[in-house]
Amino acid sequence: MPWRVSSSMSERLAFIQACLDRQVSIQEICAQFGISEKTGHKVLSRFRTEGMAGLAERSHARHAQAHRMSADVAAAIIALRKKYRAYGPVKLRDWLVQHEPERAWPAASSIGTLLQRAGLVRSRRRHPSGVRMLTGRTAATAPNHVWTADFKGEFRLTRGPYCYPLTVLDLHSHYLLDCTAQATTAVAPTRVAFARLFRMYGLPDVLRTDNGVPFAQPNALGRLGALAFWWVRLGIRPEHTTPATPAENGAHERFHKTLKAATTQPAAPSLAAQQRRFDHFQREYNTERPHASLPDHRPPGHTYAPSPRAYPARLPALEYPATADVRRVAAAGAIKWRNHLVFLSTNLAGEYVALLETDRDRVTIAYAALALGDLDLHTHRFTPGVRWIGAATP
Repeated sequence: MPWRVSSSMSERLAFIQACLDRQVSIQEICAQFGISEKTGHKVLSRFRTEGMAGLAERSHARHAQAHRMSADVAAAIIALRKKYRAYGPVKLRDWLVQHEPERAWPAASSIGTLLQRAGLVRSRRRHPSGVRMLTGRTAATAPNHVWTADFKGEFRLTRGPYCYPLTVLDLHSHYLLDCTAQATTAVAPTRVAFARLFRMYGLPDVLRTDNGVPFAQPNALGRLGALAFWWVRLGIRPEHTTPATPAENGAHERFHKTLKAATTQPAAPSLAAQQRRFDHFQREYNTERPHASLPDHRPPGHTYAPSPRAYPARLPALEYPATADVRRVAAAGAIKWRNHLVFLSTNLAGEYVALLETDRDRVTIAYAALALGDLDLHTHRFTPGVRWIGAATP
């Protein structure tokens, strides 16, 4: 129970005087001063053993901290933070525990306090509470089930040209498969980059991208461009996020913030120099940097394994059921059906599509394992409806 508000020292002196004069019991004196009997006896005991010094205000802090951080532990944490400036307290602790598990490391909150005292904490804006990065797309249940790809926003190098970083991640393990400093977002160099990745890691089941070039073509059938149809031919299902909804590729968008902070501030003078930065970051990200969403916060390299689906030396032949009617897509992007032209996509020019019977009134037009839409047999009207139907069986 606290002393009444006034001068604490004067209240204690008055209390001692009342006790020494003792006109009434100590219980009544304590009640008069608004304190508990236990507090009264404690103050009286201190006065008798220490005199006036015993009435002074005392600190309530511990005389010694139970888990005080040693100088060598603090030095190790600060050295690691200076090496990995983008790591926060949690990630620093994860790294230390993984690399020196036999040593007792302080809690992340204590590491945060240390960094604050050392002036190594940058203030940053936080997202409003309750805001989450959601996705309504295919869930990644294993490595190589879903890859995500994107071009990080272009930026100018210090000596003039622009850099367009192509980034590809395995969604399940968060493994950074590629980070290439490209001079353009054109289809041809992007296809070369993906062919290199497919040779190194095999083929994914799904490849998720946004609706920008070269991954999508806004006015084309299913927004599918030449690159996407190449993936379909390889047995990879293209998956686009909803336009203007970057949260559907939230993990990838968040990764770009990490990449930008680590490699582009400031930018390098040339594409070759910027690529060296990306390569160094990729090694560190995959093998050193702890990841909070993975088991034991291990780096992605501990979880990822290449795909068992090897990249073929040649494009696999298109196989359709024997009952299918196969048509070649003309240069203008159309097929001919019963003397009627059915326009599909110029991105399919030279390829073969199949007309698969579904009922008496319509057929489904498919390219490999991808249904493109349905053709009404009476009106000859084609209704786009791109959907994955799986491998066609002869």
